[in-house]
Amino acid sequence: MCVFCKIINKELPAKIVYEDELVVAFHDINPQAPIHILIVPKEHIPTVNDLEEKHKELIGHIFLVAKKIAKDMGFAENGYRILINCNKDGGQEIYHIHYHLFAGKPLGKMICE
Repeated sequence: MCVFCKIINKELPAKIVYEDELVVAFHDINPQAPIHILIVPKEHIPTVNDLEEKHKELIGHIFLVAKKIAKDMGFAENGYRILINCNKDGGQEIYHIHYHLFAGKPLGKMICE
């Protein structure tokens, strides 16, 4: 079982900021910006390449959750970045799709290298 599945199943602790029936969002343990939240679907989907037609609503939901978190945490107006990595060369380290939500400072061209 992957680390995100363990967080979803409450087998590992996490500082959760949002949860519903489809996703869980929590602070990254190695933040790359002042605010770095991971938004993770509860369904284990290894990579973007594993997404199927049936996931369209889930992916849209994730973006609406990101918008809600940004508004609720007070950084929506200043701006934020949403990033997803796919496979090794794309920077993916945990093979359970997850969206990085960065905020809290001007982010420039790229912050995740």
